[in-house]
Amino acid sequence: MRLRNNLLALAILIVFIGLGVLYVRFWVVQRPYGIIVFVSDGLITRHIAAARLYENGAGNRLEMEDLLKYSALVRNDPAQFAVPDSASAASALATGWKARHHTVGVNENGESVASILELARREGRAVGLVTNGSLTAASPAAFYAHTTSAEDGQALAGQLLGAPQFKVLLGGGGGDLLPEGKNGRRKDGRDLLAGLNAPRWSVVRTRAELEAAGHYQDGTLLGIFAADRMDFSKQRELNGVQPSLSDLVHHAIECLETSRRGYVLVVDEDLISRACLLNEGEHLMRETLELDRAIGTAVKYAGEKSLIVAVGRESIGGFTLSGYPMRQDKGLALLGLTPEGNPYITWATGPKGAKPNEPVARDAAAGVNTAEDVLALGRGLGAEKLRGFLDSTEIFKIIRDAL
Repeated sequence: MRLRNNLLALAILIVFIGLGVLYVRFWVVQRPYGIIVFVSDGLITRHIAAARLYENGAGNRLEMEDLLKYSALVRNDPAQFAVPDSASAASALATGWKARHHTVGVNENGESVASILELARREGRAVGLVTNGSLTAASPAAFYAHTTSAEDGQALAGQLLGAPQFKVLLGGGGGDLLPEGKNGRRKDGRDLLAGLNAPRWSVVRTRAELEAAGHYQDGTLLGIFAADRMDFSKQRELNGVQPSLSDLVHHAIECLETSRRGYVLVVDEDLISRACLLNEGEHLMRETLELDRAIGTAVKYAGEKSLIVAVGRESIGGFTLSGYPMRQDKGLALLGLTPEGNPYITWATGPKGAKPNEPVARDAAAGVNTAEDVLALGRGLGAEKLRGFLDSTEIFKIIRDAL
């Protein structure tokens, strides 16, 4: 009799503990409905300050400044070197594991590790990936691929389309999906888009087609807007064919928020990297402002029950805006020479002569990565963990814990 009573008491205790765990998990510990992660090169104070001045002078304020309540400095050293490349930096954020250069989705030993988007799918969340670069470039690939050859865009294309179902995929990279005979660069003659059948896939190619696409997709909304990366904003505004980064974010959120169990959206900003590689100061500042507007779009459409994180990946080229511009100076006034005859913009490395008023200390074929801590900014449920000095792998853990 006594043993039976003890067993009954133990069973009741286990039931109460289980109910308590469920109560804390679903009613006490609030989880964000939407999780949006912006990943960008050059998310550092020098770039942000220069972009703010370029847009409207010293009194200007940016959307991302509203995220500074929760912020941290982030160290981004990879497994092998002290300074990351794009692949290893993105892979640490995507998987929580240090990676070697030129690898994504694998740890230092080359073993596959799950990305935050794969974990989100297991939790029943809808997932999306957008970029103004190529969907088959190393940085966005860190969120779906597993490879030690992160520069092989044609191989990554197969992993992209074969990955667990995305709700939305928007960006460039069409050249890796199409054969050479169809304005692509695939050597195997395969047309990967030809095998994407409706309603499993809905493919759009222009801004107008994206705006006309329905948000209640049963399958995947795939937007391919360029053969490689998309155009710099200055060119895009002239032709009007490609969507902006804000457009991509807006439409992705509208597609993903139809999911009853929430979503995770990764936004990969690529054009800042391109500007830094080319020593193009004006493009750098304009694309930083494009990123800022996209963050503002996410804040506007994601709502209060979401977590928004913007985190730096790496820094390239050593861009600096120096001198003493007037408080009201903006735009073209910052692209020329100071009253003393010195350029406002200088670079540490990169192609000398790309811009006459943007000299470099060391001539190189392209800007070289710098040893520099990046920023992480956030708002919403879970963003309070962004504080102090964090490793890039801890950003992954913050997002994972919010799933």
